Amino acid sequence: MEHTSEHIQWHPSKIARQDRHRLNAHRSCVLWLTGLSGSGKSTLAYETERRLHGMKIRSYVLDGDNLRHGLNGDLGFSAEHRKENIRRTSEVARLLVDAGIITIIALISPYRADRELARSLFGEGEFIEAYVDCPLQVCEQRDPKGLYKKARAGIIPGFTGISAPYEAPLHPEIVIPSARQSLAESVDQIIDCLLSLRMFPSGMTR
Repeated sequence: MEHTSEHIQWHPSKIARQDRHRLNAHRSCVLWLTGLSGSGKSTLAYETERRLHGMKIRSYVLDGDNLRHGLNGDLGFSAEHRKENIRRTSEVARLLVDAGIITIIALISPYRADRELARSLFGEGEFIEAYVDCPLQVCEQRDPKGLYKKARAGIIPGFTGISAPYEAPLHPEIVIPSARQSLAESVDQIIDCLLSLRMFPSGMTR
């Protein structure tokens, strides 16, 4: 990214990320949930956060809708604005990961290039892309916010899956078939992935 600010420098902390990991007794990472509107990203994000909290693991959800109430409130849904939405969210996530927190992001994030740009901000094993795979027709049947109905009626232009594309991940770390398994099973799948990547000791799941 091109910086317009002048006469600034990065001030490193005297506490290393590894020190925070030792204090927490777990590592930190980004769990990036991507998928169509209505696929279950936010529901899964908050249930995963609840489960991790119960395991005494520090985590926090950055939800796309919530971010648009504040930090990203000036952005629309054009390709450029979506890219900036992801860039800002990624930068916040990078700070949270540095603070030792498992950061769960729930964003449609429809374009592969934007998600890969987000991945590039993190070290090896710190970015976990989770594709919440739900067929369009199921998302439309759910339509919890009534957005698909409005998109079909032409009220919402550039709506992902209807009048704008969604580029599914080619090599995600996790594929979650949210239409074919329960919420609890989906959370279990995420916890198992985090365990396999040694984000925390297996004893913390008990």
